[in-house]
Amino acid sequence: MTRTRIVRWLRVLLPLAALAMLSTMFLFSRQSDVESRIPYAEVDAEAAAREGRIVAPEYSAVTEDGVQLALRAAQAVPGNGTGAARDLRLDWERPDGLRAELTAPRGDVAEGRVSLDGGVTMTTSSGWRIEARRIEAETVASVVTADQGIQARAPFGELRAGRMRLAPDPALDAAEAPAILNFSDGVRLIYQPPVPSPRTP
Repeated sequence: MTRTRIVRWLRVLLPLAALAMLSTMFLFSRQSDVESRIPYAEVDAEAAAREGRIVAPEYSAVTEDGVQLALRAAQAVPGNGTGAARDLRLDWERPDGLRAELTAPRGDVAEGRVSLDGGVTMTTSSGWRIEARRIEAETVASVVTADQGIQARAPFGELRAGRMRLAPDPALDAAEAPAILNFSDGVRLIYQPPVPSPRTP
């Protein structure tokens, strides 16, 4: 083969080889970039399957009088008609706009109720912050109760009581009645009047 023919072949083959190398590099870079953007959950799948655990479960319901409930947990273990969960958050909202957010380290769901346990914190859109050992929310009616003692911080002071009940006014229709936050069993209130704002001259 003469030198001229070799040069001609190289003029054709070298650009083709360069194009093939660039295509291969582009293909591998695209694959690694896609893989880097895929979220991976650090979950022991074998242990979860063996123990029957459900990771990041969600539960939602609407009561007969229109309250929306949304429950989320880090993990749950289903049972016979019930289910135990850890690291829960319950969002509770009435049709009139009153909202409550409840968080707890553990809890369970049974027919007709959601129970939060192990130190529950409940905050409402009306300015209340309530801490209790255990709080239950019904899934059929807009009723939230605590029967093992509560401590509360209200817009007007601090309060302690043995029991708490958040429910519609029983004298009115449940779908239209306003919610009443009722405390009983040894209620102690430390009233803190609001500080008046300074007058401008």
